[in-house]
Amino acid sequence: MDLFAFPPLAFLLDTAYQTLMGISDLLAPLAGAASAALAIVVITLLVRAALIPAGIAQARSEQVRARLAPRLREIQKRFRKNPERMQREMMQLYRDENTSPLAGILPALIQAPIVGLIYAIFLRTTVAGHPNDLLAEHLIGVPLGTSLVASFGAFGIETAIVFGILIVLMAAVAEVTRRVFRPAFPVEPDASPLASVGVQRGLGFLPYLSVVFAAFVPLAAAIYLAVTVTWTLGQRWILRRIYPIE
Repeated sequence: MDLFAFPPLAFLLDTAYQTLMGISDLLAPLAGAASAALAIVVITLLVRAALIPAGIAQARSEQVRARLAPRLREIQKRFRKNPERMQREMMQLYRDENTSPLAGILPALIQAPIVGLIYAIFLRTTVAGHPNDLLAEHLIGVPLGTSLVASFGAFGIETAIVFGILIVLMAAVAEVTRRVFRPAFPVEPDASPLASVGVQRGLGFLPYLSVVFAAFVPLAAAIYLAVTVTWTLGQRWILRRIYPIE
């Protein structure tokens, strides 16, 4: 079943397509054959700029949770043998301070459908009944609908170079993110299953998920991911200095 056959989703997909085509046409005199790729970069920057207030809220929330860390550890020690009571006390503390352990996930939730739309556009030969001209667009000779994994063994040097640059960039950003933004408010190792050493170590490598996704999605979506993770790192670095965690 094609979800984008439903009128509301078809309209949304066509709107995203027309927006990309419009920006690409505006950028054509400047970027030439790479105008569609540059249009994706522009769209990404506009989305990230619109999410700056959510990023500020996230930074403030991290600052509050860091301030609450001693009290959280006290609750964890006090109710270590009563996990249900411990969770209730922790959630009450969050409510009293008008914050949440899940605060800050809004940017990720908003971006997920945007990446999905870009992914869908570059997988379809037609959009809302008309030909998908974006499939003819490319970056340094690599079609924007090309996926690294899907074309494995058959891609040329240009594909290897373009995807290689994006993946190396994203891996570097992920490593810097992992090192610089370690959890600033650790919990007791036995307070919760999520606090175990193995789980915490696994969570530390979550920034690398974007690198994995980039290998499977079309080049257009990989460009979006590369720009957004780079923006996110810079934004978090700036906001951490405005809202320091002590």
